[in-house]
Amino acid sequence: MIRLENLTKLYRLKGRKTLVANNINALFPTGASVALLGRNGAGKSTLLRMIAGTVSPTSGRVYSDGTISWPVGFAGSFHNELTGAQNVRFVARIYGVDTDELVDYVAEFAELGQHYHQPFASYSSGMRSRLAMGTSMGIYFDTYLVDEVTSVGDADFRSKSQRVFNERMKKSGAIVVSHSMPMIREMCTMGAVLDRGRLRVFRDLDEAIALHESILRVPPDVVGD
Repeated sequence: MIRLENLTKLYRLKGRKTLVANNINALFPTGASVALLGRNGAGKSTLLRMIAGTVSPTSGRVYSDGTISWPVGFAGSFHNELTGAQNVRFVARIYGVDTDELVDYVAEFAELGQHYHQPFASYSSGMRSRLAMGTSMGIYFDTYLVDEVTSVGDADFRSKSQRVFNERMKKSGAIVVSHSMPMIREMCTMGAVLDRGRLRVFRDLDEAIALHESILRVPPDVVGD
């Protein structure tokens, strides 16, 4: 279970205020796969990272009685001077999992060859995504945070990533950000719509999608992501 309690996020940039989350209170049940919907710039990725703990809210808090992943496939926390394998070993220590097992798992999953033992700074964007996806899938979480997971790698790698992720979903929940409605309908059991700093949660996924599509037909206000 994940609970958002009076969650607020306010950005100030060049004298202008952008309210991404406005005193949000919401509950995501244990084991649920929730589609996080909203127009571009609504703040979905920011909200996802607040739930992950990589972005701090202005006020309020996120409470969970289980483990939460970082956004699946997100490579922003890796250290440029470390090799891919060293980065994975570092992540394993942080999350308290067997370092050798995770290093071996990611080596096989990411298919980076000798690049796995070269500095992360030398990686292409595709190689970074492979490393990040492999690391995400190599650790079991109660809730996975997903931000356009199918955009990672080539077609074969995306297919493998989706297959492994579907296996994880048999025992875990997820909060999913995606512009693909077929993917949303395949992966999610309920929905939440973020609009102008407010979040509405729906047990019925179709109701969430209907609200999301109605919002897209209205000219947007200026909000931040």
